[in-house]
Amino acid sequence: MLTRVSAAAIMLNVRSKPDIENQLIRAIRESDMTPCRIAKLAGVNRAALCRLLSAKRSLTLPSAAKLCRVLGLELRKVEK
Repeated sequence: MLTRVSAAAIMLNVRSKPDIENQLIRAIRESDMTPCRIAKLAGVNRAALCRLLSAKRSLTLPSAAKLCRVLGLELRKVEK
């Protein structure tokens, strides 16, 4: 589950890796930062992030967690 960490937190129910990636892509595109800046702050390879945004490759869970931290999101496991 990804939640935006702010006063107006939105709970997003995500149960699989594609769900997490889709939510991350949306958050990156809605961010005030460029993808290059997000990658740098997260310590994630910029090319890997670009491949995610173009749906050519998926991310590892550790990379997704780093991106969540930079974007102000929280990654949580949702029980079925």
